[in-house]
Amino acid sequence: MRNRHGLETKAADENEDLQDALSDLEERVEAKTEKKVSKLIADALKPLDESLINIEKKMNRPSGVVPIEGKGDVLVIDPAVAAIESKSIGAFLRSPMKQFDTAALLSKDEQKAMSVGSDPDGGYLVFPVLSSRVNKRLFAQSAMRRIADVQTITSGDAWEEPIDFDDVGATWVSENEARPETSTAQVGVIRIDLHELYAMPKVSQKMLDTASWDVAGWLEGKLGDKFGRSEGVSFITGDGIKKPRGLLTYPAGTPSAPSPLKIVRIASGSATGLTPDGLKNMVWALPAPYRAGARWLMSTNAAAQIDLFKDSNGQFIWRDGLTSGGIPTLLGYPVEIDDNMPNVGAGAEPVAFGNWKIAYTIVDRPGYKLLQDPYTSKPHVLFYTYKRVGGGLRNGDAVRIQTISA
Repeated sequence: MRNRHGLETKAADENEDLQDALSDLEERVEAKTEKKVSKLIADALKPLDESLINIEKKMNRPSGVVPIEGKGDVLVIDPAVAAIESKSIGAFLRSPMKQFDTAALLSKDEQKAMSVGSDPDGGYLVFPVLSSRVNKRLFAQSAMRRIADVQTITSGDAWEEPIDFDDVGATWVSENEARPETSTAQVGVIRIDLHELYAMPKVSQKMLDTASWDVAGWLEGKLGDKFGRSEGVSFITGDGIKKPRGLLTYPAGTPSAPSPLKIVRIASGSATGLTPDGLKNMVWALPAPYRAGARWLMSTNAAAQIDLFKDSNGQFIWRDGLTSGGIPTLLGYPVEIDDNMPNVGAGAEPVAFGNWKIAYTIVDRPGYKLLQDPYTSKPHVLFYTYKRVGGGLRNGDAVRIQTISA
């Protein structure tokens, strides 16, 4: 008979063998399970892979799809990624649901989160909203076209107007005194030629066809704005060569000999700036027939300096200089701001005062022409745009210019 100790030893050995057998069985079951799970995953992913290939073809995005001869496009899956996915799904299938915890089962590398900050993790699904408006810089336009005399012609390349600046002779006589011949007035003519302003930007045909907003309309608006600013500069400082002649380019005249092509200058009373006395002298220097309907024309810089003038009591002289809306008045006359006029400085001419409907004439051919040319520079479209306009002094006696001078 075996003693009790021998029986216990035999039972322990058998239990150990049983444990080894169970462990071996469990390992074989797990191996087979992982194999089956891997096959199930591969089978399940196959239609998804095909769908992904089709989607990526349509979206034209790069992926792991490579062409293989005889098999078409094949999705190449990273083996390391496939192993992680297989292991994670196997762990899920073997784990009791009550113990299932994503954070516990999956490693940090295995956990995936969607975010806008990364395009592959969901950023591609978030689209920006394109405004229907264009945020554009605003440019100041010249006041000259609004206040001057504008003549529109439909034919010819110039505008002419007779001028009568001469006078006739007349004298007092007694009843029986002889009446000799008196002097006769002479007449002349003013001519303002048309000049051409053009632009020809180029835009690809694809841009015009596929842009989400009206590129042609936007470009046309830009050209119109640029043309307006370019002619505005010429109306003030243009030299008359291939462009309108500007107000400030005409020579100085004298009050005693008025001329249609000369402008009287009035000193400001200071070598470096404007003065209240200088501005008042401007008003009274303009002949009385022209003062009705007269306006100031000045730069923002000049208006800012005038706005700081104070009387002996420290009160601002220009009361409505900062009034919002409407046109401010100075010494009873409206003020027009045109930043093509010079800034205040020694020798500069930053302020003018006159009856502009009589003083300056702008000559127009109606509107501007825009021709879209898709043939000359294919695959681009040329926006050939031009405008014909002229400008010049009509009556120099109807305006006065302030010169910064003592």
